[in-house]
Amino acid sequence: MDPPMDPLAALLSERPPQQLSVTELRSRIALLEDAARAYRAELESRTATLDALPDEMQQVVFGQLCNALDPRSAVAYSSASKGLRGPMQRVGEGAGKSPLQQLKEENAAAAALCLKAGMRGCMALREAKDIWWCSKGLSTTDLATLGKLIPVLPALETLHLNEESGSAGPDGGQLVEGLGVGALPALTRFWSRNVCVGDAGASALAAALDRGALPRLKHLFLYNAAIGDAGLVALAPALRRRPALRDLGLSGNLFGDEGLAALVAPPPADAPPLQAEALAKLKRLFLTSTQITDDGCAHLASRLRSGALPALEILYLGKIPASVAAWAAVYETRPGLRRTH
Repeated sequence: MDPPMDPLAALLSERPPQQLSVTELRSRIALLEDAARAYRAELESRTATLDALPDEMQQVVFGQLCNALDPRSAVAYSSASKGLRGPMQRVGEGAGKSPLQQLKEENAAAAALCLKAGMRGCMALREAKDIWWCSKGLSTTDLATLGKLIPVLPALETLHLNEESGSAGPDGGQLVEGLGVGALPALTRFWSRNVCVGDAGASALAAALDRGALPRLKHLFLYNAAIGDAGLVALAPALRRRPALRDLGLSGNLFGDEGLAALVAPPPADAPPLQAEALAKLKRLFLTSTQITDDGCAHLASRLRSGALPALEILYLGKIPASVAAWAAVYETRPGLRRTH
């Protein structure tokens, strides 16, 4: 026996209205009413299921659905749930906006950022695997917006930000602060130039890496990022715990001998095997236009002779305070190390 046809499907399979008799038209209207009642009952059933959840759980579900690049699911959920409708539209104590207002404003900011970057819209950013934003005139606010969007960019593999030189550049601290646990799981290449990370941003990046952000990172470039010795001292341990790192670009920063020493420091005697393999796959290291002196070069040469950075093939040293003889001695420690100044 054939299964009964859905009322709406049966309705649509009938002949055009002008070919029906009065009796047939009445029958069709009855089918339409049956379909409407069935769909209404289904919607009420699902809404009742949502309302049965504790308020705290409903708010957790709403929070997980919040996506500034596509807020439709969160808006629909809060509208369907009687328990959420009020709280999500109500301005809390000490807050200037309701959760829904905040979500809508974040969506508007995301749309404006996409327009500024020349993308088709929020969906294009959400699905992007590669972002190459060059000379887009990004502001500190733009980078903060991008930082908030990081949790909803799971497909992103390359993030390339290159702003015009000649200024300190926008503050990218809030960008790296948005790197939560497991953020950007597919990203392998993070490249920025003339985006001010600073010591605080470098510390925030170190904390994010230790929380598990960027688990597949292989290529990290932070050029002209205003990272000093304190910043690199904070960042270096997290980098050394990334054995898959292949390229590290730190040219144009403010650090000198202290930061370099932290980067190539030997692992502690009681370090686990994974940490003992610090930067074991690093092939290219960019250190031009930093503040490394003869002492820093001597320390680097000593560490290379001791077996540090065993896979290093290309070292960029140039435009630094160290003498030519000092950085030349670094290259002499490895016959195959390519000189690039």
